[in-house]
Amino acid sequence: MMMQIVRIFLSILLILGFTQCAENPVSKESKSDALKGVLANNAMVVSARKEASEIGVAIMNKGGNAFDAMVATHFALAVAYPVAGNIGGGGFTVYRLANGEKGTYDFREKAPLSAHRDMYLDEEGNVIDGLSTLGALAIGVPGSVGGIFEIYKAHCTLPFQELIQPAIDLAKRGVVVTENDEEALHYYAPFFKEANKGDIFLNRDWKQGDTIKYVELAKTLERIRDNGVEEFYEGYTAKMMIEKVQELGGILTEQDLKAYNVKKRDPLVFKFRDFEIISMAPPSSGGICLAQILKSLEPYKLEKLSHNSPEYIQLLVEAERRSYADRAYYLGDPDFVEIPQEELISAEYLNDRMSSFNWTYATPSTTVSHGLIEVVESDQTTHYSIIDPFGNAVSVTTTLNGGFGSKVYVEKAGFFLNNEMDDLSIKPGVPNMFGLVGAEANAIEPEKRMLSSMTPTIVEQNGNLKMVLGSPGGSTIITSVVQNILNVGIFNMGMQESVSKSRFHHQWLPDEIKFESQFDTLNFAQLREKGYKIDHSNARIIGKVDAILVLENGLLEGGADPRGDDTAIGY
Repeated sequence: MMMQIVRIFLSILLILGFTQCAENPVSKESKSDALKGVLANNAMVVSARKEASEIGVAIMNKGGNAFDAMVATHFALAVAYPVAGNIGGGGFTVYRLANGEKGTYDFREKAPLSAHRDMYLDEEGNVIDGLSTLGALAIGVPGSVGGIFEIYKAHCTLPFQELIQPAIDLAKRGVVVTENDEEALHYYAPFFKEANKGDIFLNRDWKQGDTIKYVELAKTLERIRDNGVEEFYEGYTAKMMIEKVQELGGILTEQDLKAYNVKKRDPLVFKFRDFEIISMAPPSSGGICLAQILKSLEPYKLEKLSHNSPEYIQLLVEAERRSYADRAYYLGDPDFVEIPQEELISAEYLNDRMSSFNWTYATPSTTVSHGLIEVVESDQTTHYSIIDPFGNAVSVTTTLNGGFGSKVYVEKAGFFLNNEMDDLSIKPGVPNMFGLVGAEANAIEPEKRMLSSMTPTIVEQNGNLKMVLGSPGGSTIITSVVQNILNVGIFNMGMQESVSKSRFHHQWLPDEIKFESQFDTLNFAQLREKGYKIDHSNARIIGKVDAILVLENGLLEGGADPRGDDTAIGY
């Protein structure tokens, strides 16, 4: 029964709408053509909600930089988009400064100190359905607030109070319920009740057009404004969080919160054609998988393949299949396991991996394991992209994991907590809620950061800023980012045209190609003849990419994914 609930839960994650919402305060002309994105001369924010994009742009209009806008946008999404925007989750930031300097911040959640590898197994060693996805035991130590403050100290220029105040005002004023919000709130209502052992205020019968005021969240943000990062990890907010979690049988403690730390990591940087790709290194799998897939494609004449043709789909699928097999075996938290990063993305290794590819038939996943590399030791998410007037760019992906995370709601503080523990290998060889299989490298250990598919990415061309992009979507994040880089870089699409295109996905296991419901089915017969299994389920959505493209004339084109309420705003 629980597995049925989980499957339904995954389906609803993929439903949320096909209505585009994009505004351009500068150029109305761009709105007349669905394939053209929002254009701006100076700065741009593309995020999951109009309110958040407006707040980020307003900060840059006041003289703030991309990092100031990031702080403001992040807190605004915690208010306007609680299904994934958060202060109770974590994420990654990739940045590129105007002078070309690159870096990343890892504020991924961590396993609590008392977590252990068998915590989701019964006495016979079998996985207990739902324990790692719903309720207090699913919660990892949140990193979002710590990450925001680390980035603020290093890069921001405006007073912190000015950056968080718009989100406080929004929480008090209220957020208008969209059609997608109504669907999500109605669907998740019974899960809220189960996880919290009773109703929360979001269990009301909310309708499109209603306004939800987040009074307790406003108070929490005010405390963070006045008391700093310590408020979330050691203050009243921390006490309310721990009280709620332990009341529901969770293992999160005050010591866990005090021990949390943000990591500044080197980005994963690699060449693809005349592009330099800057992405996130482990514990994100995004950068390595992105590099493996694109570099596996490099020897092929992609320009001679029609976009989304059977041959194009086949080639990408075979590269993805091999990359996701490696992901399952090798990748985890680099503070706990040694990852052969350079070998995994080397041309020699990838050419060898692709040597078994044959145009005439599919390579069964049962015959594709991880590659032979000697090692000494063994998805509801949201993305936003920002470019400022000074030439700085940030790409941020943040998450609670599932929609509304664990569904545990800290009523006295007004926010949801994540269910990121499911992103660790709850039992090596058993798939998580996104169908991803993990191994020993990602096994549960105290303070380990969970392997993630989040792929915040920045692209340069000939040394100049070209693209800022990323996506939510669990295991489909990586393939969504790959296809948008190819759409622009190989097929010369604009940003809005690119993010609006139908997408497909393969992740090694299960051995099937997932297609969005609007995908052209004429290609399926040829793929089936070669042995490919097709999943063309109704209402499937693969990623929701929010991206910015720097045009040759210097204008910024925002691409807001029409699969959600996503909005691009610039000036």
